[in-house]
Amino acid sequence: MSEFDGLPVLRSPVAIAAFEGWNDAADASTAVLDHLEQVWEATQVTALDPEDFYDFQVTRPVQSLVDDERRIDWPTTRFAVASPPSAERDVVLIRGIEPSMRWRTFCAQVLEVCHALEVRQIVLLGALLADVPHTRPLPVSGSGTAGDATERLKLTPTRYEGPLGIVGVLHEAAARADLDTASFWVHVPHYANSPPCPKATLGLLHRVEEVLDLPVPMVDLAEAAGAWESRVRAAAEQDSELAEYVQELEARSGEAELHALTGDEIADEFEKYLRRRGPRP
Repeated sequence: MSEFDGLPVLRSPVAIAAFEGWNDAADASTAVLDHLEQVWEATQVTALDPEDFYDFQVTRPVQSLVDDERRIDWPTTRFAVASPPSAERDVVLIRGIEPSMRWRTFCAQVLEVCHALEVRQIVLLGALLADVPHTRPLPVSGSGTAGDATERLKLTPTRYEGPLGIVGVLHEAAARADLDTASFWVHVPHYANSPPCPKATLGLLHRVEEVLDLPVPMVDLAEAAGAWESRVRAAAEQDSELAEYVQELEARSGEAELHALTGDEIADEFEKYLRRRGPRP
């Protein structure tokens, strides 16, 4: 695999992937990758050649000035590596744009890089528009290939049938390649879908924490999520029809969202929280 020579040797790496486009309502899933790249100071190690996968009249390259020199940034999928503090494994961050063509070849190349980096587990992130109220925790549905993934990660299995984006196609390809695969989809209120949506990004990041069993710094993002919710609430208060609609959504989702946890569930969640946040040797 000569085109990917020179890749680093990693410690039991897990990959996290998100793609701009149809799978990325309010830019919520790619914002997770942006956040992780920043807080973990990730380093790019390779990128796919975009020539075979993108229609440049649809997804155009972008020109920028770097030290007074013109540079063209082409739409592509990039791979970065991070070593979170106190972690015993590395993380491969895959951030890309949904390709315009040759999806099966695209997935094969993504998985080829994962194989070269000895990735055995991949987490795919997506965001979709849904009838959910902004005032409640935004639901996260998902699926996994490991036998206990649904129970262990408390996934709400999706029963979606219809057109797929690259996240769904890559999930199937990764599963066929015998990778431990999980997908998480956060539900974004369709009436508040202008990016960014930090509350949705925060919901996905909590899932990433659960998979990696690692703490992720989120203070700034939590503050941004609170400010976002305040802005949406203010907008709803000025629009009587929207306010009424939000109340209907709250009533519709109330029972499912506000069920009481058992003592064992509370203890389990608190133990996981302490394990992620507590001091490490």
